[in-house]
Amino acid sequence: MLKSRRFTLVAGIFFAIAMCFLGWWLIEHRPVQLTTTSGIPRNALELAKENYHTDIKKAALAYDVPYEYLMALTVLECSGKRPAGTRFEKVVYKRLLQVKSGDRRKYENVKKRHLEDASDEAIRNLATSWGPFQLMGYKCIGMDVNVADIRGDDAVLQGARWISNEYGKMLKNQQFKDAFHYHNTGRRFPKSGRSATHDPSYVQRGLEYMEYFDKN
Repeated sequence: MLKSRRFTLVAGIFFAIAMCFLGWWLIEHRPVQLTTTSGIPRNALELAKENYHTDIKKAALAYDVPYEYLMALTVLECSGKRPAGTRFEKVVYKRLLQVKSGDRRKYENVKKRHLEDASDEAIRNLATSWGPFQLMGYKCIGMDVNVADIRGDDAVLQGARWISNEYGKMLKNQQFKDAFHYHNTGRRFPKSGRSATHDPSYVQRGLEYMEYFDKN
């Protein structure tokens, strides 16, 4: 009986030691994931370059906007993925319905006359963000293009055009902090120093990504 207990105790000790060794081995041999100082996987930056470098180079030249800025946006908005994915905004959808019904005079530059013949699906498309810069569908109205133009093959070019027209002056003045904040919220970076972006680190990450694309 005593021998059995000793055997169990010794076996338990060896098992514990073996598990500790296994845990150490797994930690030491786990795949290394390079990251930026803000924590985003470096492969997202590399993915953005692989998927968008050529198109963004052309768009940057066509509309005189910084290549590094546009590349940084693709990481912030779609993690460099292509296709970029979409994001439906319920609040925007409700406000557009209010404009269509006449309960709301307008939503930015969207007025009732723009939505009179719009189906529910069309309004949902207007309330969805598209492309690598996640441009809201209703922006196409002010641009005098269709939603298909900002979500299809011309998404990069059309997105750069909107950025140039909407807040290109900030970019020319190298006010990148304001530019990132404006892209996400429609407003410059607050004087209070507190970002109003959905992710408090959005602007800082954007500035960091610009540095990365400037060097790579």
